Amino acid sequence: MSRRVVITGMGAITPIGNNVNDFWDSIKSGRHGFARISKFDPTGFKATIAAEVKDFDAKQYMDAKSARRMEEFCQYAVAAAGEAIADSGLDMSKEDLFEVGTAIGCGVGSLQVTEREVPKLNEKGPGKMGPLTIPQMISNMAAGNVAITYGLKGKSINVVTACATGTNSIGEAFRSIQYGEASVMLAGGTEAGVTPIAIGGFCALTALSPSEDPDTCCLPFDKRRSGFVMGEGSGVLVLEELEHARNRGARIYAEITGYGCSSDAYHITSPLEDGSGAAKAMEKAIKDAGLDVTDITYINAHGTSTHHNDLFETRAIKALFGSHAKNIRINSTKSMMGHLLGAAGAVELIACVKEIQDGYIHRTLGWAVEDEEMDLDYCPEPVEEQVKHALSNSLGFGGHNATLIVSRFEE
Repeated sequence: MSRRVVITGMGAITPIGNNVNDFWDSIKSGRHGFARISKFDPTGFKATIAAEVKDFDAKQYMDAKSARRMEEFCQYAVAAAGEAIADSGLDMSKEDLFEVGTAIGCGVGSLQVTEREVPKLNEKGPGKMGPLTIPQMISNMAAGNVAITYGLKGKSINVVTACATGTNSIGEAFRSIQYGEASVMLAGGTEAGVTPIAIGGFCALTALSPSEDPDTCCLPFDKRRSGFVMGEGSGVLVLEELEHARNRGARIYAEITGYGCSSDAYHITSPLEDGSGAAKAMEKAIKDAGLDVTDITYINAHGTSTHHNDLFETRAIKALFGSHAKNIRINSTKSMMGHLLGAAGAVELIACVKEIQDGYIHRTLGWAVEDEEMDLDYCPEPVEEQVKHALSNSLGFGGHNATLIVSRFEE
């Protein structure tokens, strides 16, 4: 028999706040994190705006030596994990550390290392490359560094499913606890993708918004949308087996009740045009949670602000929910923080938990112009409404579809 899994801690480093409270205050205030790129000179790039993490000092979260040996994607994960652990009240000295695992994914690892080391290789030869080139570059080092920093000796995995990474990481951690592989998992995603290679590469795909106006560059589900805006950061949650949480008197934020996945098996960047792949992932998650489609009244959408995603995700929702789709509140957290790639699903699940706690569904910032076929409720204004079950979608290049359902905790 599978075990119940609850959320007892959360941590976040985002473009709109470097902790959960600041992030959520920004969301409720409708503040976005978009501005001209400052990490490099974007002159000549088709996209010049991003949602960068601001005022982040790694030495506030770890010693200076550790900070120097970690790339930004790892620093963000270690910082978010530290907040989540503190928030949960876990005392690691009282835990069987082989029962505490890590599932923190990253989509691209450190492209910054590639940008630094390839010129050295080409201009000065392989002998001049940094000795930490590989361990700083590879994406599993977020999970590895979190485990090392906090002494977590249980199952440690790095899921890489592009923009579905954070959601898949939490889903796999959920399964690990359900079926007895761990009692506690630090789960989420991280990314630091505001780099010339990433911005240039996504521009070449025509995936990024060319807008130079921070206030209108990211418009999920709006007819004027012109592409996604790159974001960065990390979201980490403490998932815990229910009895383990009860035994230590933990505060329980919410319960993860469903997880579903599918593959479009269609195209390396485009979702299935009829939305059937995403619809199947949602269907599986709803079934896993023991719910009916009519039990879902709120969806935190993938909602990237690209033409294909927003239209095809809307089609997926209509295909699965039928006439009930009109009764569902749908919003996009990316409208304020941009697309955090491998971290997106994790931070968005944190938003779902806060919405359940506060009885508050945040707006899709900037939505104003309805598009043909896209006639659902995309929350142009915030709504005060009790949320019993929140469904969160993440859809990744390669056709990866992942859905989580987080529910209000009830004994």
